[in-house]
Amino acid sequence: MTNGKKKVVAVLSDLMFIVKIQEAAKRAGLDVVFVKSLEAAVEQAKEHPAVMILDLNTTALDALEFISKLKGDSQTNAVNLLGFVSHVQSDLKQAAHERGCDTVIARSAFSQNLPTILRRYA
Repeated sequence: MTNGKKKVVAVLSDLMFIVKIQEAAKRAGLDVVFVKSLEAAVEQAKEHPAVMILDLNTTALDALEFISKLKGDSQTNAVNLLGFVSHVQSDLKQAAHERGCDTVIARSAFSQNLPTILRRYA
């Protein structure tokens, strides 16, 4: 982060969301880093990004395990974690909240409001 920009770290494997987040982050003046493993996500969290975005349905890692690891470590527990999930997966949404995910929103709301969400962290 030598350019002085705030950074967003996104943990997801959905190509459509990768493109959407890249474009919205660029417009908001944020750098964005995409990670696809538990180890890489934890390492990025230690750099204290403005926000971490987690697709709770990602195939890249176990999302609930990541939340527990992130929020259970004193080095990373203050990182703001925003998860998104299908609106019909209320059990997964509840489990994410219980593990410490700061915000969990419906996939459709995340997609629709992404520019506004990212500007909040710029």
